[in-house]
Amino acid sequence: MSKGDNPDEAHAVDHLHVVSGCSGGGKSTLIDELAERGFPVVKEPGRSVVRAQLASGEDGLPWLNMSKFVALCIDSALASYREVQSHDGPVFFDRSIVDSATALSTRGLPMPDRLRDGLANCRYAPRVFMAPPWERLFGQDNERRHTFSQSVEEYEALMREYPAQGYKTVLIPKCSVRERVEFVLRSIGHPEC
Repeated sequence: MSKGDNPDEAHAVDHLHVVSGCSGGGKSTLIDELAERGFPVVKEPGRSVVRAQLASGEDGLPWLNMSKFVALCIDSALASYREVQSHDGPVFFDRSIVDSATALSTRGLPMPDRLRDGLANCRYAPRVFMAPPWERLFGQDNERRHTFSQSVEEYEALMREYPAQGYKTVLIPKCSVRERVEFVLRSIGHPEC
């Protein structure tokens, strides 16, 4: 029996739900609303890494040193995964280690062993919720400096990478935050909906 074929092993991660997709597509707002409703959430590693690097004056930023930035994101994502994997009930992740792998592969950068191991051993629920490009929501700021077209390219790469890693993508509809949250909760069979 290969890894992932054991039903107990597969069930063990069914409560770890990833929300990924287009940067500026409303992922973090959805995650914040889930947190408001009392669900445990794991914030996007990239934003916290950018904040910390800007505050310290270091160069681990996507527009200065992509390899270092992704390495910091990997460390953060793996640590967060370990912290919540044994939690009872649903946990929602704003992005995952698959996003880090996508960032490296789209830039032709090498994949470190700890990321390769993480992709194999840190599994999430089989369905990943994807926020599609939504220009009306997109905005740049000090932490998000890329353009909308670059965000769309990132989204397209993620839509290829998640299935390549064995996940099924589920598109989040373009509607109100409340409706998006209810869509996600209904999709996971949560009794709140």
